[in-house]
Amino acid sequence: MTAETSLPRVVTALGSAQIVSWGTLFYTIAVLGPPMGAELGIGDVWLFGSFTAGLGLSGLLSPAVGRAIDARGGRQVLAAGSVLGALALATLAAAQGPWSVLAGWALAGVAMSAALYDPAFATLHQLAGASYRRSVTALTLFGGFASTVFWPLSQWLQETGGWRLAFAVYALLHLVVCLPLHLFVVPRNGPLRRAEASAAAAVEPMAPDRGRAFAWLATALALASFLGSALSAHLMGFLTASGLTMREAVLVGAVVGPMQVTGRIMELFFLRRLAPLAVGTLAFAVLAIALLLFTQVHGVLGLALAFAVPYGWSHGVVTIVRGTVPEVIFGARGYGALLGRLARPQFIARAGAPVAVALVLAPEQGHAVAPWLLAAGGFAALVAYRRAIAVARSA
Repeated sequence: MTAETSLPRVVTALGSAQIVSWGTLFYTIAVLGPPMGAELGIGDVWLFGSFTAGLGLSGLLSPAVGRAIDARGGRQVLAAGSVLGALALATLAAAQGPWSVLAGWALAGVAMSAALYDPAFATLHQLAGASYRRSVTALTLFGGFASTVFWPLSQWLQETGGWRLAFAVYALLHLVVCLPLHLFVVPRNGPLRRAEASAAAAVEPMAPDRGRAFAWLATALALASFLGSALSAHLMGFLTASGLTMREAVLVGAVVGPMQVTGRIMELFFLRRLAPLAVGTLAFAVLAIALLLFTQVHGVLGLALAFAVPYGWSHGVVTIVRGTVPEVIFGARGYGALLGRLARPQFIARAGAPVAVALVLAPEQGHAVAPWLLAAGGFAALVAYRRAIAVARSA
């Protein structure tokens, strides 16, 4: 990238690819998984277990992906993610039984490690210089529309031509949309420009005890990922079990996505006046308060909405925190590898959350206990985040 004016073009390209990548690799199983399992005679345990295995594989590969971006830049890595995404979705479109389904979701996990937020953040870190935080916020604004676009699109394709057609169309999108955007818009020169490289090298780590600070921050972000994944999978069940009708539960769920986008817009125009560490504290505190409100819903629509608004807002802002706070604490050196290492526990937590919460819900009192456990997780995430900052600042 030779001029600052080209940065909006790169962010737009990466953001557009994020919509497709999240929408096809992560969100499709919610809509296309049930008809796929029914036609192939595969139970939910195998179907969603295959998806979970893919997420776990993504977490295991994330550090290596980050190191590759540090060494060669993001262009080739993101392009490879697009090719792997197309291959994964084509495999799912042609699936004939449980093993081909497992292979497809495993390939999707590999593609996620090279195509979702963390590699895009690492790429922007090399390219954006002083505009990195603003660029991350803009990028996540795009990603926030992935479920809004692809859940209804998946339903329409399923009703029109079936799940095989949907996966085939999505494989094509990776080749004709994401791959050209990554190859022809993301700059060829991956490493930082010389002046920016000098500035990055001058950023000293804030954390004298890097290992403990890393462990606390990784714990906070993994807990946030766990909570987000658990509620994505079980929110409708929680709300209807509390006494809401399905129509009311869907209304509450529909509030979450727009509030994520609202949070990111606020960060872009208002919260940017705050330091990244302060934004993180605010986001984790609001998340904890939202989950405490969640324990009090008890079939009251107003209380459910009072939970959904701050929960969606905090979830949207925490995504930005993932990309910006590590630099403040640990410095700019090896940033791709750092983000990759932080992504590993997040993907593993995201993968295990739906099953873990399902086990909690199995006993008779599960629906009464589980919201309190989620609230405890929210406060634990806030404590872990504040501990990361305290350790980083300690002499």
